[in-house]
Amino acid sequence: MVQALIARGVHTDPEVTEIELPQPGSNEVSVAVRAAGVCHSDLSMIDGVLHPSFPLVLGHEASGVVTATGADVTRVGVGDHVVLNWTPPCRSCWFCEHAEPWLCTATEGVASLPRGALADGTPTHVTLGVGALAEQVVIGENAVIRIPDELPLAESALIGCAVVTGVGAVRNNARVRPGESAVVVGLGGVGLAAIAGARLSGADPVIGIDSSESKRELALAAGATHFLQAGDRAAKEARKLTGGRGADVALECAGRSAAIRTAWQSSRRGARVVILGVGSADDHVSFSGLELYHFARSISVSVYGSADPDVDVPKLAESVRTGELDLDTFVTDRVGLSEAPAAFDRMRRGEGGRSLVLFD
Repeated sequence: MVQALIARGVHTDPEVTEIELPQPGSNEVSVAVRAAGVCHSDLSMIDGVLHPSFPLVLGHEASGVVTATGADVTRVGVGDHVVLNWTPPCRSCWFCEHAEPWLCTATEGVASLPRGALADGTPTHVTLGVGALAEQVVIGENAVIRIPDELPLAESALIGCAVVTGVGAVRNNARVRPGESAVVVGLGGVGLAAIAGARLSGADPVIGIDSSESKRELALAAGATHFLQAGDRAAKEARKLTGGRGADVALECAGRSAAIRTAWQSSRRGARVVILGVGSADDHVSFSGLELYHFARSISVSVYGSADPDVDVPKLAESVRTGELDLDTFVTDRVGLSEAPAAFDRMRRGEGGRSLVLFD
């Protein structure tokens, strides 16, 4: 039995509960989780924005150490340090074969998968096929990516979701070039990673926008040159900071229609606007036919940073190893598993950056 953070339904408070996990089967591995990030997608499961099955082991952004391998595993061995990947590509569907593994049909629309059971035998599901807010996970070997042993194992958890999503969107979707200006709207873990990615790409200025003034220092530490508080004047102020035109690139990381409009209005004619946030089905955003034509901005959506995890995660790990990317700047709280529910509450209130749940 292992300790795990379980949600039993929508709008219920998650609680730490013991679960029984199966032994790793063919092409599966068991990983002792060392750290797991508290991500907004987990909150969306609890709040009903996404629709998983319950009871649900929360968490999908994590790092750990391989403790056992099933038959036919060749990718990793016992003792390897790994980052977990919640969207492992199958490598055989149409999207994978056409170099779009982030749209793999094997993981499309997956909110939860069955794995394990409660002490009374009730089957449990795991968030996005992972269920990382637990002392241990059993997962397919294609969902673990080895990282160098010298990397800080705790902070490396962020590479598997926030960092590959935020930095990946900058590199793979926005394709930010040195000297271009960038606006990032919504400064949670993904937004802070997008700021860091823009800085690494040579953007200047890099403007962070968030509804909470408390995000100012986090934004500047991640690499922003300016911080603006969201509101009616934020887009106008962003345009003033970019020669009156607006930014060359705008990235929306909050998953809200108001944030999408702010990103749109903060950018120049002909700009590239990239949507990273996962919004709700009933939160609509609209554009008139005239404004689409007049501003000639392109809008794209970035799923998992449009990244190939087997390629991009090692690159990001190398950036951490060389010191180009400082994961510590994204983390504001380090807590135990029993304190994870409070971390979700802080996220709801828009407080802090990433919370990391640490396991001994």
